[in-house]
Amino acid sequence: MRASRLVSILLLLQTRERMTAQQLADTLEVSVRTIYRDMESLSAAGVPLYGDPGHDGGYRLLGGFRTHLTGLTADEAESLFLTGLPTAAADLGLGAVVTAAELKLMAALPAELRERAGRVTERFHLDAPSWYHDAERTPYLTAIADAVWNGLAVRMRYLRWEEPHETTRTVKPYGLVLKAGCWYLVAGNTEQIRTYRVSRILDLDVLDERFDRPDKFDLADYWRTYLEYFDARRHQGEATLRLSPNALDRLPHLMEPAVVHAARRTSTPPDPDGWTRVTIPIESVEQALPGLLKLGADAEILAPAELREQITQTLDTLINIYRRPA
Repeated sequence: MRASRLVSILLLLQTRERMTAQQLADTLEVSVRTIYRDMESLSAAGVPLYGDPGHDGGYRLLGGFRTHLTGLTADEAESLFLTGLPTAAADLGLGAVVTAAELKLMAALPAELRERAGRVTERFHLDAPSWYHDAERTPYLTAIADAVWNGLAVRMRYLRWEEPHETTRTVKPYGLVLKAGCWYLVAGNTEQIRTYRVSRILDLDVLDERFDRPDKFDLADYWRTYLEYFDARRHQGEATLRLSPNALDRLPHLMEPAVVHAARRTSTPPDPDGWTRVTIPIESVEQALPGLLKLGADAEILAPAELREQITQTLDTLINIYRRPA
């Protein structure tokens, strides 16, 4: 740990040229007294450190101690700092590793490229979770990530939607996927490969049992296929609607892409009132009702009859509520 910190100090000084003991302590999350001891150790090891006293002083390196990456263009240097997912890395227990890697890269870049790369991190930030949702609790994510990396089987107690809701399974974790702020575990067992939502894992034990990943397994390909299957499985029904021009414009902001694409694909020429008939996929009447209510008076449900009846009952109930004195 201390050796890693000493290297980090050197890289920080290469990158920022001058830092106070307090700045180094804050960055490395240690005490100022620890930094003083580390500086003495580096000096004793022959590192050319110089300390400037006073309020505007600080530690700096004398000449040398700088390497350069060869063949890296300015655009490439900038793009490297757009590939990071600091929040996701922290979730996986890799925050310190990613920070150290970025630090080493910055220290190795020539001054001009280092400045341009730094501007990227100051101007662009990736926030993976979707709006209006708090991040899910995933207490076992770090342990799962370690098992994925080391090829170790895990035994987990998992909360399913179907009955029995709680089940215990031993699986081989092949990979982790971050989708819209939610983590998913892709794992195999004796039967098939399945997907598990990490936040629904109630308990987990990493086993000593090692496994070999299937030679032809590709996590990205699996995930694309899984999403296609997921949409096909849940969209078991259809609804026919009449939509106003305003509803057509708002549809991409209110509905998921599969619904929007289906509406565009099945739309008919506008009727004399300018309204268009479309057919969209739905999971069920109960699931479709809240989403269609968002369209308000800009949509009319034509079929199925059960969905039309449900929205009529909902509107009647709302009318009765709002006719009462406030």
